[in-house]
Parts: sequence; structure tokens; C-alpha cells
Amino acid sequence: MSHTAHIRKDLRFGLLVEPNILITSKTDLQGIITYCNRDFLTYSGYTESELLNQPHNIIRHKDMPRCVFKMLWEYIQSGREIFAFVKNLTKNKDFYWVFANVTPSFDEHNNIIGYYSVRRAPNLNAIPIIEDLYTKLCALETDNNMQQSIKALNDFITQSNKQYNQIICELQNL
Repeated sequence: MSHTAHIRKDLRFGLLVEPNILITSKTDLQGIITYCNRDFLTYSGYTESELLNQPHNIIRHKDMPRCVFKMLWEYIQSGREIFAFVKNLTKNKDFYWVFANVTPSFDEHNNIIGYYSVRRAPNLNAIPIIEDLYTKLCALETDNNMQQSIKALNDFITQSNKQYNQIICELQNL
């Protein structure tokens, strides 16, 4: 695929996002993509016409726990930003990890009108820690037990004695 011809690939971590890359997108209130930059196209392997007006979860990898996205939506719908490590799926079924920051976009009356996401290269030292957590959360969800997965995520946060965003940002800065 011409989009990914120059991207380095690692067997463990998938496609490697270069340090100077900012993968950006905007969505409406329902998570439908309204904008994506060239870097998003490059790493996802999709064309702009294939992504625009599609749900952002078109790139959701099966290894991503639903409870993480549930928390993400709770944060941004309440007007707060959130950070997360996200494993994305490419059009050709490869994957790539990103360190994501998602923020609500506001109009002049302070109403949320959409969401803006900027993703960059993750700290690869954090990925094994995140993979371990996500594997446990996905296993709970496989049993169709979203409540247990949410509880396990909340327990992980509580045990750290830190806010979720602080945990994630500290992992990025390991």
C-alpha cells in the first residue's frame, strides 16, 4: 500500500508512529469523522473519502477495551479532555499504537459542538503495561460483563491514588 510504504514496522508494536507526527481528526457529537489530516490517512491506510462521514471507530482494534472508550466519552461529553493509549486498526488489518489527547470543541456559547483528537507516538516502554491492563479488561468484556471491566478499570485507577489522566501522562513520560 503506497500510504504505508515508508512507515517502519515492528512485530511487537505494529506500525511505528514517527516522533514528529501528529495524527489529527475531528468528529461531530456522534463520533462521525468530519476532518482528518494527511498523517491520519497515512497511518490508517484509508483515503479521505473512505474516512469522512464514517464513525471514528472504523479504526477501533479488537484489543481495545470498550470500557476505555466509555470513560473517554464520559470525559469529553462532560467538557473535559482525556489522554489514552489507543491501539488502532489499519485498513489492511495492521495496527499502530498512539498516545491520544481528545478534547471537546466549543461554540461561542460554550456548547460542545464536536471533538478534536491529536495522536502522537506513544512511549513504547508504556505499551506492555497498557497491554496487560487492556488484556484483562477485554477478557472481562468477552464474558459480556461490561460492569466487571469498568470496575477493574476503576480499581486500577483507585489503586494508583492518582487521576486517570495523570496515570496515563506519567506512563507516556516513563
